[in-house]
Amino acid sequence: MALALLVPGGRGQLGQDVVAAAPDDGLVHAPSSAELDLTDASAVADAVAVFAASARDTGFRPVVVNTAAYTAVDAAETDADRAAEVNATGPEHLAASCRDHNVPLIHVSTDYVFPGDGTRPYEPTDETAPKSVYGRTKLDGEQRVLSTWDRSWVVRTAWVYGEHGNNFVKTMARLAGANDTLSVVDDQVGSPTWSLDLAHGLLELATTVSGGGTPARVLHATGGGETTWCGFARAIFTELGLDPTRVHPCTTADFPRPAPRPAYSVLSNKAWTDAGLTPLRHWQEALTTAIKTNALP
Repeated sequence: MALALLVPGGRGQLGQDVVAAAPDDGLVHAPSSAELDLTDASAVADAVAVFAASARDTGFRPVVVNTAAYTAVDAAETDADRAAEVNATGPEHLAASCRDHNVPLIHVSTDYVFPGDGTRPYEPTDETAPKSVYGRTKLDGEQRVLSTWDRSWVVRTAWVYGEHGNNFVKTMARLAGANDTLSVVDDQVGSPTWSLDLAHGLLELATTVSGGGTPARVLHATGGGETTWCGFARAIFTELGLDPTRVHPCTTADFPRPAPRPAYSVLSNKAWTDAGLTPLRHWQEALTTAIKTNALP
């Protein structure tokens, strides 16, 4: 039986790639955040009810993949109420509606739920201690989703870039055309994740949970390996045929931001692979493919 997908935030960077990666034999409804405002409980209830009924009436297995989020990390520091509404209250509404109609929910979260002072890849069971408003609201959203509906799965990811929207790869390509050299932070470590690879992973998980598999509730899915922002920038320059030595290392202290950034945010994919899911490819291989297929910049 094929999948029917409801993808809130469907016009965002990840949401559009979930739509692009979805199998042709399924159904996909991917409303933008304006078309389906998760903070509006009645709108969410109506949308999930209609989706679930339509999917089952036509012989499809419904799954909700929530890609909607307030992701303006720095703006959240002074817009905490709105960030909380979108990242915590909205997902809770969605989980409640999924519970009412027995629809599995996959909710996308972030590495920012961790303190960022680790020395080994974070496991899903490691202690969380977010340092930013964004991280705190995302953690609150995770907890609300998991406590509301026991067929919810949280997938944390990190350093996402893709064809749609603004992201680090596009920024580096743009700045490369306007500057002889760039200074990029070299004391923050993470795993770049191509949104199309993540989308394929989420769809594999959706297929599994729709059939009752994959009991783990919190999973991590990022590109394999790790690097710094400076290392990532130099790799981008190399893939674009530019001189990577134009990218100079600097420290986080050289570029203070309103929201603190994790110094270390590598996520372990062990729980993901232990659940029988395909690991996302190494970040360098993914970057090469993304640029060679003209998906970026």
